[in-house]
Formats: sequence, C-alpha cells, structure tokens
Amino acid sequence: MKFPESIQTERLILRPWRESDAAALFRCAADPRVGPACGWLPHTGEDYSREVIRTILSADGTYALTLPETDEAIGSVSLQPTTHPDCIGHLMLGYWLGADWWGNGYMPEAAEALLRCGFEELGLTEIWCSHFEENHNSRRVIRKLGFEYRFLSRELAPFLGQMKDVWYYVKTP
Repeated sequence: MKFPESIQTERLILRPWRESDAAALFRCAADPRVGPACGWLPHTGEDYSREVIRTILSADGTYALTLPETDEAIGSVSLQPTTHPDCIGHLMLGYWLGADWWGNGYMPEAAEALLRCGFEELGLTEIWCSHFEENHNSRRVIRKLGFEYRFLSRELAPFLGQMKDVWYYVKTP
C-alpha cells in the first residue's frame, strides 16, 4: 500500500511529520485538552515530542496537518492498521487537532481528504474509526464524515492506565 507523499485540501496541506516540527507538536500536545481525549498523556517537552515524531508520527499513512501560509503543524491525521480484534485487517482513521484550531472545520476537511485517498487511491473497502465515550468533539467529526456506528467496547487506554468505553464506527465507499 503506497500512501501519497502529501495531500492538499482547500485550506490545508497534509504532509509527513519532520523532526523540525517538535516545537509545534509540543505547543499542541502539551495542552491537557488534547492528548487524554485521544488516549495519550500531555507532552512534557520538545525532546519528548521529537521522540514521538521519530517513533510514532513517522509511520507511513500518518500526516501533519499544516497551514499553507506557515507550514506549521497544527494536528495529525492517519490511516493505520486496527488493533481491535473485530476490525483486524482494516485501517483505522486516527486524528487530533491542537485546541487553538478547534471549531474551524479543519479536521473534517483533512480526514475527508485522507478517506478519499483510502477509498479511491488505495482501494480500501472499509475504514474504521473510534472515540472514547467522553470525546464529544471526535464524535461530531465522525458523524460529519458519515461513519456508521458498529459497537461499544470496554478497553484499557494503556498510556492513560484507565479503562475506557470506546465507540467504534465504519465507513465504506
């Protein structure tokens, strides 16, 4: 499966993460409103953010959301293999956005572009997505994108060390 190097939308450029994005990532990911809603702890410094870029965000199919006028990373969107046993063999849409950019429609715009790539260019037949029970912002994005609810699962959020109710959705072309 070959993901495109970058994807352009009306207002964003989705491109690979770079180690030079560590400061921008830290500014977004240090905010306690962002990470815990997605299953990870707030970042504690630029060095930690740089390591996250190296070990997690550098995966094929993971993109930094950037504003064309500044090239600053303001969030992330990805298609990665699912880990839930009921979805194995498919890709999962994942995303987060820095709180300063919430409410501008950036995430649905970016996710829709990546979904279109998944279905039209990669030939996927279904894409999954999930959110924690309390993550109402993600639920709104998922509904805007046209995903259909499939099931609820009680799972350990390993980075948070807590059990969480996770809602799962699927989208087909």
